[in-house]
Amino acid sequence: MHKCIKAAQRSFFYLEQKEDFACLKRMVKINKMQSDDVMNKKIPRKIHIIGSVGSGKTTMAKNLSASLNLPHYELDNVVWQREKTGDIRRSEDERNEYLGTILESASWVIEGVHYGWVKDSFDNADVIILLDPPYRRRLYRITRRFILQNLGMEKANYKPSFSMFRKMFEWNRNFEEKNRKEILAILCDYKEKLVLIRDARELRDNDNWRF
Repeated sequence: MHKCIKAAQRSFFYLEQKEDFACLKRMVKINKMQSDDVMNKKIPRKIHIIGSVGSGKTTMAKNLSASLNLPHYELDNVVWQREKTGDIRRSEDERNEYLGTILESASWVIEGVHYGWVKDSFDNADVIILLDPPYRRRLYRITRRFILQNLGMEKANYKPSFSMFRKMFEWNRNFEEKNRKEILAILCDYKEKLVLIRDARELRDNDNWRF
């Protein structure tokens, strides 16, 4: 229990910045010793996926939902009530109540970038997956998705406007500069059930998680 993380993927190699706090540095040191502890356990029924915009978390959640027969929930849809006339932001109480209803279910895959108000989801999850592909790959995915959405080739829960496109670039940069560290500081408390990966293939290559 003295180590910060008990289950870090062997490919988790991006935490090398000098300013990283001790928790992050210890993650790197044990990535070969205990890499598959979480991945090789029985298939979970409650999965929380967190990552930046453009990380691929929604695609991963949909694939896991289909292959493991688990209902899939996007945290953005917990924050926003989707209406034909436009999205309505739920109050904090409404949002938390909605999330609580989901968590009472026997199984779920929850995904989103949110972390400040989802402690109950972290607490209840069997596995927490931090999906963190490289910054440039996320930029590519954001751009590709924007084009496909405007061509009508990919569904969007929001209006894929240029202003939204710019916001996604800002959110991606904020994740790189600030949010990742804050998320990892929180996730240090969930070391026994934490999986950190760069790419969904790291799950697909594991026999217990094949999808």
